[in-house]
Amino acid sequence: MNDTVMTTPHGRAGRYRIGIDIGGTFTDVVVVDQQTGDLRLAKVPSVPKDPAAGFLDGLDKALSRHGIAAGDIAFVGHGTTVATNTIIEGRGARVGLITSEGFSDVLEIAYQTRPDLFDLMYEKPRPLVPRRWTVGVPERIGPDGAELIALDTDACVAAARALQQAGVEVVVIAFLHSYRFPVNENAAAAAIRAVLPDLAVVTSSGVCPEYREYQRTSTAVVNALLLPHVGSYVGRLTEALAQRGAAVGVHLMTSSGGVMSAPVAARFPVQLIESGPAAMALGAAYVAQRAGYPNSVVFDMGGTTAKVALVTNGTPRVTEQFEVGAMAVASDTAGRGRGYPVRTPSVEMVEIGAGGGSIAAIDPGGALGVGPESAGADPGPACYNQGGEEPTIVDANLVLGRLNPDFFLGGEKSLDLARARRAIEERIARPLGATVEEAALAIVEIAVARMAGALHMVTVRRGIDPRGFILVACGGGGPLHAAAIARRAGMSKVLIPTAPGLTSALGLLATDLRHDLVRNTMVRAESADPAGIDAIFTELQALGEQLLAEQAVSRDRMRMWRIAEMCYAGQAFQLRIPLPDGPVTGDVLAGLAQRFHEAHKAAYGFASEGEPTMLMALRLTSQGEIERPTLRPLAKGGIDATDAIKSERRVRLHGAPHLVACPVYDRTRLLAGNVIAGPAVIEQMDTTTLLPPDARATVDPGGNLIIELGAH
Repeated sequence: MNDTVMTTPHGRAGRYRIGIDIGGTFTDVVVVDQQTGDLRLAKVPSVPKDPAAGFLDGLDKALSRHGIAAGDIAFVGHGTTVATNTIIEGRGARVGLITSEGFSDVLEIAYQTRPDLFDLMYEKPRPLVPRRWTVGVPERIGPDGAELIALDTDACVAAARALQQAGVEVVVIAFLHSYRFPVNENAAAAAIRAVLPDLAVVTSSGVCPEYREYQRTSTAVVNALLLPHVGSYVGRLTEALAQRGAAVGVHLMTSSGGVMSAPVAARFPVQLIESGPAAMALGAAYVAQRAGYPNSVVFDMGGTTAKVALVTNGTPRVTEQFEVGAMAVASDTAGRGRGYPVRTPSVEMVEIGAGGGSIAAIDPGGALGVGPESAGADPGPACYNQGGEEPTIVDANLVLGRLNPDFFLGGEKSLDLARARRAIEERIARPLGATVEEAALAIVEIAVARMAGALHMVTVRRGIDPRGFILVACGGGGPLHAAAIARRAGMSKVLIPTAPGLTSALGLLATDLRHDLVRNTMVRAESADPAGIDAIFTELQALGEQLLAEQAVSRDRMRMWRIAEMCYAGQAFQLRIPLPDGPVTGDVLAGLAQRFHEAHKAAYGFASEGEPTMLMALRLTSQGEIERPTLRPLAKGGIDATDAIKSERRVRLHGAPHLVACPVYDRTRLLAGNVIAGPAVIEQMDTTTLLPPDARATVDPGGNLIIELGAH
């Protein structure tokens, strides 16, 4: 037992740490009692039209169910889809753009590449700023910092005034080469604010000081779009916490896997776009590392989508760019051009439309498909009995006996088996000439194949053998399909966390405050000035310390990591090379170049040590350490798990021609050391685990299920 009473980043004593994650279908709440290590859970339906209401519903339910006073809260972490949904649904602010004269079409031109070379029907996403709200003004700074055309501040003010009169709420300023020389952007912003103080102004160099004009401009525009909506959202949450008597604010998960305070998040909402998925990856990585598995593939299946991420040495992979939009993907390369590029660090993952609510349908060619359309939380799958009539993956699993209609969400909701059967029969089985059970099995098999394909993308397509990793199954639907997916990928082990459906919420409590800062240098490494490089890192460190200090992080809890982005002269993309602590000297830069050659060979199979290298950018990650939750170990038991059996149910399994009798275990009654042989079903409040034949599950000391798959 841990008798330590935790303090918040603001120094206030508190007992309970709370993580609240809003998904497309459910809002998950995890409460950790820091005095006992107990984990307490709550789950409520999400409210898509008012996400703050879902947050508060979940918080209130957790507090009342477990008898917790709001004044005893030490920390609140939050993962949200508000930023993403604001863009997808077109509910962002009206944004105007001021650019260098002659470059007003930067958003219209976008990329010159297609996401699919042979897609003749491809259309670029509509620019987030209409062309009529984009204005060029006289100014130009060259790539070497020389002033080519003086900035006309009167033209900037006139453009901003015209945009405001046209209904624009936020103005973005994006000038050429401002990633290195932001003086003109800053001067233009100051001039506009002095004359139009009620008009919000965003500079591209203040949001994304990186080269590549389109990506930088797009990132700044996305940030501007989100400012009013996200600002009011986090403000409402902060106010609601205070009204309930909580002495802490809310910390929001960023796309990169850190958390930031509400005031900082309100200034940089673009960093929240992949908030929820990042929390999932962090939570799963945390659980797997505690269980002794630093290398894992995280698989999360929620109600709307399925996501897969790769974790090595306990850390999820991070990409420097992704796209957001209705057809976008969270990657800097796959399908580029389907959405709007965002140049901020993000946990790298593949996401597909294969959640529990994904709809199964017959296409015009007579083939069965599953997703990406989803029934969502409203009306939901047919079996929810809320007006939904389309068959979904949840309906299929219910028909196959894999779900208990009377124990959904721990018995809080009943599922209508008759409606599920009717939906599958009318829309799938009858058109295919199959039985209802055959159609349901086909729906699940197609979904499994699609999810295994996503796993293939983050491993095999990147030259990584998944057989050396453990599959961590999260989300309400993950444990139900994990064994089948692992088997398709050739993996032999699966880890089911104690609360798989609430892993994202737990991830909010297993991370630190984090800020990623960057300065472009674009110089030959061989001729770089060590003192100049050192000065840039000193400046970045001071800024990182300032941001953490604003969030009441003490200096002894601040950590800084320095990274150089390098490439060979003429290359378009860089590798990240860590720098050692201490002053930057000539020897440090020489060692940096050698480590780049080694990293290039590891990544691409060759190195050209005779070629000159470029020091493209310097990055600093400032991290404010937050106490991790201390969870209570599970009580020990023997191998025999018979006492946890609560019933028996007939289940249709893969490859079986008929229903098979399976024991049903109550997971809350399992003890550390218990072993369960398949086939079996293991039920708990937030999910159901399906254990196939020739598989064995062992309960580890942390309460996780470690599934070992036999030869198949």
